[in-house]
Amino acid sequence: MSSNIAASKEALRREMRARSVMPAERGAASAMLCESILSLDCWQQARAVLFFAPLSDEPDIFQLIQRALSEGKLTALLRFKPSEQFFEPVAIENLERDLVAGHFGVREPAAHCPVVPMNRLDLILVPGLAFDSYGRRLGRGKGFYDRLLAAAAHGTKCGICFDWQLVETVPTEAHDAVLDCIVTPTRWLKF
Repeated sequence: MSSNIAASKEALRREMRARSVMPAERGAASAMLCESILSLDCWQQARAVLFFAPLSDEPDIFQLIQRALSEGKLTALLRFKPSEQFFEPVAIENLERDLVAGHFGVREPAAHCPVVPMNRLDLILVPGLAFDSYGRRLGRGKGFYDRLLAAAAHGTKCGICFDWQLVETVPTEAHDAVLDCIVTPTRWLKF
């Protein structure tokens, strides 16, 4: 990794982490974002969707997960495999029964939930710290999503964020995944 790019990424991470979203703002913006996603063709046509369990500074998409379950979509979340240091998509059928406390303080599917092959996923919802209008994303620095998305030959890769997380440019390297679209509470960017 170029030291200039690494330094630029870390500076942008610090800047984005310094910004905060109030709980009331997060709730209203998350509801708007979920409504926007429901109107997209990629959502309506998807039979299998990979979600993320949001951290407290990310959009709350649990209502979207519940909607996918009620619509009969194959609904998957990520489960961390510590021995191999990567996340795998895992199907759930019930939010209360199938989710447990996982790594990094994130809820994840329980051990009884089955793994879903990446090529079965029609829509992959991706969190991040920052995004730009070229489909580039800044994650938290571990590369977990870049490795996951590299294995996604099929399916729309869609960044999910608040409007303030859109920046002019996200510094990237060759291994950084590029998204197909980004959805915010007020915008939809397709690449």
